[in-house]
Amino acid sequence: MGAIKMIKATKTHIIGAGMSGLSAAVSLIKTGHGVVLHESAGHAGGRCRSFQDDAMGCRIDNGNHLLLGGNRAAYAYLKDIGAEDSLTGPERAEFHFLDLKTAERWTVTLNAGFLPKAIFSKAGRVPGSRPIDYLRAFRLAWAGGEATVAQCLGPDNALFRRFWEPIAVAVLNTAAEEGAASLLSTVMRETLFRGEAACRPLIAKQGLSESFVDPAIRFLEGRGADIGLNNRLRGLNIEDGRVAELDFGDGSVALDDGDTVVLAVPPPVAAGLVPGLRTPGEFRAIVNGHFRLERKIEGFSFLGLNGGLGQWLFVRGDVASVTVSAADDLAEKDNASIAGRLWADVALGLGLGDVPLPPHRIVKEKRATFAQTPEQEKRRPGARTGLKNLFLAGDWIATGLPATIEGSIRSGRTAADMILSFMSS
Repeated sequence: MGAIKMIKATKTHIIGAGMSGLSAAVSLIKTGHGVVLHESAGHAGGRCRSFQDDAMGCRIDNGNHLLLGGNRAAYAYLKDIGAEDSLTGPERAEFHFLDLKTAERWTVTLNAGFLPKAIFSKAGRVPGSRPIDYLRAFRLAWAGGEATVAQCLGPDNALFRRFWEPIAVAVLNTAAEEGAASLLSTVMRETLFRGEAACRPLIAKQGLSESFVDPAIRFLEGRGADIGLNNRLRGLNIEDGRVAELDFGDGSVALDDGDTVVLAVPPPVAAGLVPGLRTPGEFRAIVNGHFRLERKIEGFSFLGLNGGLGQWLFVRGDVASVTVSAADDLAEKDNASIAGRLWADVALGLGLGDVPLPPHRIVKEKRATFAQTPEQEKRRPGARTGLKNLFLAGDWIATGLPATIEGSIRSGRTAADMILSFMSS
């Protein structure tokens, strides 16, 4: 009888515990695959997290992240980690808007009859829009790789200014005049063109960490994942076309022959670690303003804003938050002036009258996402790299989606699927 050959268990080292890294880790470990998660910060979640703010005296989200019913990867992730009931939102796919300059209010209901109803009935239209404006939506279906949102849908009509533009800027974090129409088209195919359920807006009941991060960490730890915070990767030691060792500065980790690596880090970090890697090189800022209200507002509500500084106002409990996307210029302003301008929009939106500025926090993310222009879209790499055991994940890789939570989670799952396929080959 011959000797029994012992096969050493292999594992995947995931660098980065943001949404893409957590998604890859969850997707792998639920199959029984070994996972080691390394995060340079002292917390997981990346931009998708909650924290206690002492100035406001409450817990807030880093930024506002709205999901839609059609975000299938995000729902699958939440189900995996046992947090599928942690989102809330209106029963219908209704989007309320306010023009801060004219005080006009209107509601857009995104159901299967949205376009036909708006084309044939004035009652179903955005104020000031015309039937022909709605027909332009079909241009997205044939948008070429060089087309921008404004070229397809605007800019000389009320529907563009009062609906498409705030939607597009929020989705792409890029001005509509330069934002890639192809990316918005993908979102529309997965939401608007699939009916009302796919368009239903949702947000975390308690907070982003409570929905997306904390349950994932518990899920991973319960299945034996090794999670290390404050552990920044300094370099990759490459031998014979594969990553042979991870250099963490104060120590290194040698990889066994079957081990794999997922880089789930921002594009500049990835480009600095992987020789010859081409990544998006332009970025756009997001500014969020959070304000503590005097009283709680039951449930959750959100409001699209026209004619103001921000595009969207969110209210959850006694916290009102305003998001300003594509905010490069604003991010250079001082926090005090930003807070004053945003609070004026909040007070108008909520009908609060002339009330003093309450406790607040301004959060600036100067490199929140890559610039989602046609040019930068071409620079998004795939999940596979030139190194046989190295894979990429992140909202900036070529998912076909914008840089959103859905895109991040889908990228992590794609990397995991590739690794499992690689292991079985």
